[in-house]
Amino acid sequence: MRRAALPALAALALFACSPAPEAANPALWRVEGPHGEVAWLFGTIHSAERPLQWQTPKVREAMDAADTVMVEVANLANEAEVAATFARLARSEGEPPLSSRVAPDKRPALAALLKRGGYSDGDFAAIDTWAAALTIAQAGADKDQARNGVDRAVMVAAGNRPVIELEGAARQLGLFDALPEREQRDLLAAVVTEAQSSDSDIAASWREGDMARIEAETRKGLLADPELRTVLFVGRNRDWTGKVSAAMRQGKRPFVAVGAAHMAGPEGLPAMLAGQGYKVTRIE
Repeated sequence: MRRAALPALAALALFACSPAPEAANPALWRVEGPHGEVAWLFGTIHSAERPLQWQTPKVREAMDAADTVMVEVANLANEAEVAATFARLARSEGEPPLSSRVAPDKRPALAALLKRGGYSDGDFAAIDTWAAALTIAQAGADKDQARNGVDRAVMVAAGNRPVIELEGAARQLGLFDALPEREQRDLLAAVVTEAQSSDSDIAASWREGDMARIEAETRKGLLADPELRTVLFVGRNRDWTGKVSAAMRQGKRPFVAVGAAHMAGPEGLPAMLAGQGYKVTRIE
């Protein structure tokens, strides 16, 4: 599965680079609390070859009823600022050649991936392992496709309503920066392994609202690593669940738009909110 690394998390963003028709019917949930609290959960896709018609009648109705929009990162359009954050966190001196940071059996595949991106083994001597992994993960990706991401379209559609970050670029990338070196190397190994596999049509799963297929993808690659899964998936979902719940208790009616993977399975936002006693109903 080919995924771009910036500006959102490569592992979880469900950046899709496969051809996609414009029309879509993505998944949407309504969340209700015991005292009239309400929110909506909308799984997004962060990249596409062309703008997508994501505003189905039910999605438009939910957005019209919401008074707040919540997203992973609010400054996606400011690519220079996000890139500067990445560069600041990624900087590290005296790192060994990248090939020495993976097992010997993965070095030929790493070399091929570096060649595809126009990099050499020594180009990452001043770059943390996690940052090197995200950089080479986007080798050959079309960066313009991120501008067709539904997240950005949701923020535009928010109009005058406040847009609240659940995380922000610094916090998001900081999760990688805080990983122990062993886990950073597991991340690099997963990127190399995934580059050898054939693309799966995540875009089709998103368009069809097929959460079973999306949930299956969250069990593969680096998210099969228990430590990485805990930090990059379960922990983030738990944190966001708390923020959505807090917004509802404060009387806000948030429309929550995050990568569709975060809605999937027993560790996704719908399941976590249901576990807190909210009534969560899939309405599309």
